[in-house]
Amino acid sequence: MAASIKVTGATVQVPYYVQPEQKRGGWLATLVNAAAAVPKRQFATLLQDITFEANEGDRIALVGRNGAGKTTLLRALTGAFRPTQGAVAVTGSRQALLNMSIGFNPEATLVENIFLRATAMGIPAVQVRELVDPILDFAELRDVASRRLLTLSSGQKMRLGFAIATSVRSDIMLLDEWFGTGDIYFVKKARARLTDHVEGSKIVVVASHNQTLTKRLCNKGLVLDQGQIAFYGPLDAAVREYEKLNSIRQRGASVAERATRAATSAGSNQHAT
Repeated sequence: MAASIKVTGATVQVPYYVQPEQKRGGWLATLVNAAAAVPKRQFATLLQDITFEANEGDRIALVGRNGAGKTTLLRALTGAFRPTQGAVAVTGSRQALLNMSIGFNPEATLVENIFLRATAMGIPAVQVRELVDPILDFAELRDVASRRLLTLSSGQKMRLGFAIATSVRSDIMLLDEWFGTGDIYFVKKARARLTDHVEGSKIVVVASHNQTLTKRLCNKGLVLDQGQIAFYGPLDAAVREYEKLNSIRQRGASVAERATRAATSAGSNQHAT
């Protein structure tokens, strides 16, 4: 069956709670009011009315400022976030490299954590048994396989997470930024594996601010702005659209800054007179 992604009118909202504003008073009154106040539940819209399709051969760069919704969209594609409205339909196996530490149990051994993570990825237990040794070898952690995870350094945990996440090939790869931290030798080895997996995948979706990387990997671009799609199409056109949005936003910020300075200066002059 051909791999594909179809997102139709997807909106993702998450709840958050806001503490009601209190009248200023003494510290005791403030403390009592804060304890007695009932937080109000509100909703933040992270993605709004997202619609696009991806088919075999598509290499899509998610482009946008921090907070535009790139990681949220990736999580929706993995199934970690369910749309509040609309639908996300994915055909084919998925491999997500979003957070290397998700699914780990610090009290469990390395081998136990391999089973936990691999099972969460949907890998059958029989296959996981065959993957344990290759994962430990790639992560260079065979000597500490029986130790609890909490005894490892952050770099060792990262290596283990990467080795597990890339232990099998999938039809669709979902990447949040490109792997590039840690020991130089391991980074080189990890990048080689990641490049091989990307080239062997049918569909790739990657969120990155590195335009050199996206131009090398991708043929399409999806520009997100404040949780909405601003553009979806050829990569070069997507980059131009993103730069245009940034230029408009910077001009607006400059105008607002000048207005603020002028208002501040006028207030100072009035105060002086």
